[in-house]
Amino acid sequence: MSQQQLRRTPARRPDSGPPPPDDSRRGRFVGWLGGFGCVAAGYAVFQSLVGVLPQELSTDAARYGIAAVSGVGTSVAAWLAAALLRARPVGDDSATTGTRRTAAGPGPTGSAHGLRTGPGPFPALAAATHRTLHAQLAVLDDPDRGLLTGWPHALDEPTRPVRPTPTGTAYGLHLVLELGVQDGRLNPADLVGTLWRLRLSHGGWAARSQGSVPRPEVTALVLGALARAGADPDRLADEAARCAARFTADLEPSGLARTHVVTTVLRGLLRAAPESPAIAQLRDELVDRTITDPARESRRCWGPTLRPTAAHPTRPSPAHTAQAVVALDRAARVLGDEDVNSRSAREDGIRWLLSCPMPEHESCADLLNTQEEVRRPHPQDPWRQEVLFVRHFTAAWMVRALLTPGAWEIAVAEGREEAWRALLTDAVAGVLRQQDDGIWNWDGHDLGRPLWMTYQGLSALRAHAVWMYQPET
Repeated sequence: MSQQQLRRTPARRPDSGPPPPDDSRRGRFVGWLGGFGCVAAGYAVFQSLVGVLPQELSTDAARYGIAAVSGVGTSVAAWLAAALLRARPVGDDSATTGTRRTAAGPGPTGSAHGLRTGPGPFPALAAATHRTLHAQLAVLDDPDRGLLTGWPHALDEPTRPVRPTPTGTAYGLHLVLELGVQDGRLNPADLVGTLWRLRLSHGGWAARSQGSVPRPEVTALVLGALARAGADPDRLADEAARCAARFTADLEPSGLARTHVVTTVLRGLLRAAPESPAIAQLRDELVDRTITDPARESRRCWGPTLRPTAAHPTRPSPAHTAQAVVALDRAARVLGDEDVNSRSAREDGIRWLLSCPMPEHESCADLLNTQEEVRRPHPQDPWRQEVLFVRHFTAAWMVRALLTPGAWEIAVAEGREEAWRALLTDAVAGVLRQQDDGIWNWDGHDLGRPLWMTYQGLSALRAHAVWMYQPET
């Protein structure tokens, strides 16, 4: 199915289960037979009463009248009973399921949605993702770096031969670990070895467009994937320390001024070096750089820029606010001593997300994808700039932010459960709508199937599936 066809197809709620089979003809036939059954029951009562009513009644008309009324009444009662029986399975299933959900704990879509009796779409989608990853795995024997196994930035790269990159291979490794496949066709050890071989000579990693200077956001991404795959912790800690030492206002002013870069580095360090002192510093950097939105109850939130100026102001951004909420939530769990300011900023960010004025979110601006540019001085030519184009899968980030434990707690405590459910449901639908056979697509770009988008889409749906799971008791 093409992306254009996907857009024309009305989005079905992801938690509504498969559509019921078309039983309209069968239902009409059963109803027709049921009608005869009701008439038959009424006629039987009529004949019985005619036979048993006493002959002393004044006239035969009276006797037949009583029998006829009783027969019609029996027919109506039988018809109503049949109608109730036909309606009962749906009603009873909803009620029973709702009771089970309430007993098991608060589900994200409430008790109105029942548990599926069959598999949902996620297993088939994940299997399709795995097939494509395996089919497009690139293996290249590089004369300088050795055997490279991985993926490029996007799955529709036009160049041949395809060369694995740090960004594509890191997101591919994340995907392999997210899928949890049980066979060895996609070997995490090969991907880990490739990422180490793609390391720059002085440490760190850079995107393909960034040349030979390590950049903190790419380094943190690779370190996070390596840590998740179980790489050597001492080696990871050494690389993480180098990354943190380079990520300063003097050496990286452009990166430290961007919400995307700071949150990416923070998430990577939390995975690769949870004892790093840079974690608390980056957390405080996020907390101190919030902005206030008068349009939404004067809540604090985040924009693309952490250091706005009069010439370059910032604006509230759902994607960046969701990124900050996710990063601060993970930092709070690792540090274990979340201070009042950090917790207040994170909770305000959640409230800002829940304050979207739109009652329906399927096409509202809060779920639209966005992009930005990260500009840095060119490492060899100070008259030029290094430009990194960053795109944000907003719906996937929204799902991640709303599924943090603090988001649900705030929604319950402040009576925002319905707003939370509506926004989460439409965000999940938005994530699902942007994929085709397990691979996510970014419209309007020459590299329209970036691996980072597939990872973010699949991981968001998996997180939602785990959250939705309610064991039957």
